[in-house]
Amino acid sequence: MNNSITSLKKCPKAFSLLLVLSLFFLSLISPVSGFCQKPADTKLEKMPVDLERDYALSALPPHLRKGATVYLLDPEKGYYVAQKGTNGFICFITRTEWQWADFRKDLTMPISFDPAGAKAIFPVYQAVAQMRASGKYTALQVKDIVIDRIKKGIYKAPARPGVSYMLAPVMRGYDGNPGNNHIMSMSMPHYMFYAPYMNNADIGGDMNNGPFIPDDTVMGEKKEPYNYIILPAGEKEAAQLIKDGSDLLKRLIAYKSYYKVMPMGS
Repeated sequence: MNNSITSLKKCPKAFSLLLVLSLFFLSLISPVSGFCQKPADTKLEKMPVDLERDYALSALPPHLRKGATVYLLDPEKGYYVAQKGTNGFICFITRTEWQWADFRKDLTMPISFDPAGAKAIFPVYQAVAQMRASGKYTALQVKDIVIDRIKKGIYKAPARPGVSYMLAPVMRGYDGNPGNNHIMSMSMPHYMFYAPYMNNADIGGDMNNGPFIPDDTVMGEKKEPYNYIILPAGEKEAAQLIKDGSDLLKRLIAYKSYYKVMPMGS
């Protein structure tokens, strides 16, 4: 696992692109022209409940897990509460990144939000999941719906600064910006701080060293309400998080072999 971290850090462009996918989350609603898709083509498999719960909780720091609300996904309906929390934090596994206009069956990104993010950002994920579950929309229609809702002010930026933890020992997502639909499993625990309508120049960020804000590739420059300042966990911290999550990783690999993390460039 430590080799995976080292490999990622030696490929800063790939590392930053992988992180890019985590910094965007939203939902959908507004039909648009698109190719015909049968529900069976995009229906997700339900993860084992215990595995999904533990995987979702791994996004959070250990001290926040017991008091967090956990949402699990019913592929037939959308997200539902599996554990009612008390500290205002939520966690779940996103299975659809609307920006890519792509209904993958193997994308799993454990993510958490503080109370501000739970109120402003999670409803997008909920809507996207519900639309996909309905079988009535193509992935492109979902993307157009989300963009339309953002422009109309239905989806708003968080009301205050806050944080989204993505500290899971592994996640499976896109390794580039929307348009590049290649997917892979990776170990890259990181923090995301809400930075609506900001870009990398605003913070003097450097995607190769330290925190940065990904490019606005969907809404346009300084028009993204769900931008984030992304800060990778330190090397020692990341190694410890991955070590602590080794049993979970074994369970995930036993469930689906594609969770095995491969070194970059292999």
